[in-house]
Amino acid sequence: MHLSNWLLFCSVALLVTFSPGPAVLLAISNAIAVGPRRAMISSMGNGFGLFIISGVAMAGMGVVLATSATAFMLLKLAGALYLVYLGIKQWRSKTSIVANAPVVPGTANPNSFWKLFRQGLTVALTNPKAILFFSALFPQFITPGEPVAIQFTVLTTSFVACAMLAHLFYANLARLLKTQLATPGRARLFNRISGGAFVLLGLSLLRLRAKAA
Repeated sequence: MHLSNWLLFCSVALLVTFSPGPAVLLAISNAIAVGPRRAMISSMGNGFGLFIISGVAMAGMGVVLATSATAFMLLKLAGALYLVYLGIKQWRSKTSIVANAPVVPGTANPNSFWKLFRQGLTVALTNPKAILFFSALFPQFITPGEPVAIQFTVLTTSFVACAMLAHLFYANLARLLKTQLATPGRARLFNRISGGAFVLLGLSLLRLRAKAA
């Protein structure tokens, strides 16, 4: 892969990953709830999910989703429902999001590593935009005649690195807002704004249209 092609891809990837979306919103929400460092756990899960999606796209799933209305609809509904679920859960939260929930002996930590990791992973895997994006974007930067698997690995790693950088930026930005959201009234307002945003993002997935539709 030529250096100029890689730099151009990174420019596009930065533009895409810094644009607000489900993963960015999740990073902001978790950064305020459990801190920027632990919020990056969900970003790690999201990055792992992106690697899986890249592999699926490389195997041709992107073509299937672009031509099969049924497959696209099923994945679209799964992603939309999960985002709506996150939004309703955030909206109904009555506690301050800047206070860590106490851990009751004998119960699982609600802010455990695996729960945060699973959140990011699920958001990535249930977003049909990502598969279609990889399927549409990657071929533009693939050099014919060179090993495809290696090029996909380089492109995916670069994209995930850009996503992690974007999440780190937004997570630290959210830390600056933490003191502004310390009061219950402001925390409740943030819960409803971010919860509503999750719901809107979920509903926006329903507006996607497969090429075969």
